[in-house]
Amino acid sequence: MAEASETAGTVLVMGATGRFGRHAARAFAEAGWTVRRFDRSRDALAAAARGADVILAAANPSYEHWATVLPGLHEQIRAAALAQQATVLLPGNVYVFGPESPPPWGADSPHLAENPLGRIRREMEAGYRAAGVRTIVLRAGDFIDTAPSGAWFDRIVPKSRSGGALAYPGPPDLPHAWAFLPDLARAAVDLAAVRDRLARFEDVPFPGFTLTGAEIAAILSRVCGRTIGVRPFPWWQLHLARPFVPVVRHVFEMRWLWQLPHSLDGARFAALMPGFAATPVEEALARAWAGVAGRG
Repeated sequence: MAEASETAGTVLVMGATGRFGRHAARAFAEAGWTVRRFDRSRDALAAAARGADVILAAANPSYEHWATVLPGLHEQIRAAALAQQATVLLPGNVYVFGPESPPPWGADSPHLAENPLGRIRREMEAGYRAAGVRTIVLRAGDFIDTAPSGAWFDRIVPKSRSGGALAYPGPPDLPHAWAFLPDLARAAVDLAAVRDRLARFEDVPFPGFTLTGAEIAAILSRVCGRTIGVRPFPWWQLHLARPFVPVVRHVFEMRWLWQLPHSLDGARFAALMPGFAATPVEEALARAWAGVAGRG
């Protein structure tokens, strides 16, 4: 990581209380940046962005609001970034690829998603490229957090300190892309530090960890000193909630990600960040286990 004196600037963090935004705000502050936290209940985006070098667009409404909220929100972000000549750091996901795009997914992989959430993300990213906004898409798999945050990892790990098995949403032998949030936040800071040397639109997949459910169970077994098994996730329970909980319909829409083995190609990230040191996977899962499930 570059020294704080070289990286210091001003970053406006949208979604600073969310999963990624919380970690990123801390990482930018630790690297010597001036961190502004955007509060949509009181702040006007154009005014809040004045003087910002980077806008971290980490605000992420619930799935059922994407279609009505995200297009307008990102139109405002693009306008604010162009007015300030700021770089937008956009946390990207793997939804854009769709099941027809062959993994591993890299910077040049086709975006073929045709489902509603995938199309919204495709159009959102395309809007930044078309508008000429200086943009870094830092693309990652499912989040591994160090505290309960509603991510899939929270649902998968045992909820009690004793016993239990991983409630895994797909076949336990299929590889799945994961990102440890403290590492992803450090990567965001490091990319922001070299933004002037990047292309105007950079798509940077973050390699993170590629793990099967069985591998996660084996690592957690070593972490907590007892055998942790793997059982099927109770999708039927979610199915019963579909008529009453709007977000559940979209959870099922993205179920294909648990049925397709996939990973992210880290070649572009490695070329840009050759000295980046990821947290060892066992340490990352130990921290996540301690924060989310508790250690037995």
